[in-house]
Amino acid sequence: MPKKKSIEFFEVKHPITEMVTKFGGQPVWLEKPEWPLSRANSEPMRFIGQIALEPEIFGNIAGRMAYLFMTDPPVNETWSAEGGENALIVQPGITEIKTEPLSKRPTFYRMVKKFFGAVTVPETLEFSVHLAPGDDPAWMDEASRCKLSDQQIDALTTSLSGNKIGGVPGFLQGDEFPKDGPWQLVLQLDSANVPFHVNFGDAGIGYAFISADGKRGRFLWQCC
Repeated sequence: MPKKKSIEFFEVKHPITEMVTKFGGQPVWLEKPEWPLSRANSEPMRFIGQIALEPEIFGNIAGRMAYLFMTDPPVNETWSAEGGENALIVQPGITEIKTEPLSKRPTFYRMVKKFFGAVTVPETLEFSVHLAPGDDPAWMDEASRCKLSDQQIDALTTSLSGNKIGGVPGFLQGDEFPKDGPWQLVLQLDSANVPFHVNFGDAGIGYAFISADGKRGRFLWQCC
């Protein structure tokens, strides 16, 4: 059965500087910085998080760290694995989108009042994680799932849901892997169940993937 780790988030007060899985803050680069730029406006994308590619889940692949980014609205096609408005940068690996060697750029934040409420300023958000090991059921394509009873489909959907590293994707809108596969799920991120804002449409879920050789990354999202 495919191995996974379920994610629990914890806000931190101080920046995380280790090469571990985290969300928000600034990336801790394994190699030189590779901050991806929007295809539409050439602006730096927003950093969502970094994922340590542990061998117990991903096997003996080339990549050790993966870094997830996405362009802010109103730019379109952030949902598409090929739209040039999101990126999963793998290090060491092969980057196929335009980048700049930037170390600090947009990340998660909230607005807070300072100076006795006279000024409102952005405050960076950063989250560590607790990862609980588990297993997902084996992958079933749409044709196979159509043969299941309603009760079996509900059970399968529940088992594949949630925020997790590895495992099997629980697609909202039908099977949608990036082209030129095969691809392995790196991260599933449910925008309705995270302590930060990510725009994956209406109650959307994001899916990050890594290539079989562990050198390339892709990301897409689906919504209700």
